[in-house]
Amino acid sequence: MNQTQQKQFYKLQPIGRVVMNATEGQCFLQIDEPCRAGLQQLECFSHVMVFWWADQMDREDRRNILTTELPYAKGVEVGVFACRSEYRPNPIALTTIPILAVNDEKGWVVVPWIDAFDGTPIIDLKPYIPICDRIREATAAPWMADWPMWMEEAEAYFSEHDTDFGE
Repeated sequence: MNQTQQKQFYKLQPIGRVVMNATEGQCFLQIDEPCRAGLQQLECFSHVMVFWWADQMDREDRRNILTTELPYAKGVEVGVFACRSEYRPNPIALTTIPILAVNDEKGWVVVPWIDAFDGTPIIDLKPYIPICDRIREATAAPWMADWPMWMEEAEAYFSEHDTDFGE
């Protein structure tokens, strides 16, 4: 077996977890003590890119699903690399989210929401940097043509439209 045919294994360690406090309507990223020094100066940025492991969807049979019907575009089936489905060979998810506050000492990054479950493992954080992460002439697939162009408009759009998310 040559190197490209061998399965490669990489060691990933969570740096923290998602914490939802539904009674107080709070959401924050709890960073583990050994990684808290990495939060230094994160509050200087408006947004953070949160890489998280979709652990509640992580099953071997789901890792082999390479196509899926989109919950927001009935009748459209795409490959998992053309959508953000949790079914994928490695269930890594990404959410770019505003930073409300950072507490280096306690290891908290307070965020307004995140599309992950309480207790979801966080595998990395990166600051959102416009020059690196924003594309002037980006396009999306035709089934997303009526979606808003900006995250700030998404909540209003999805609350007005029947997208069947979560089904």
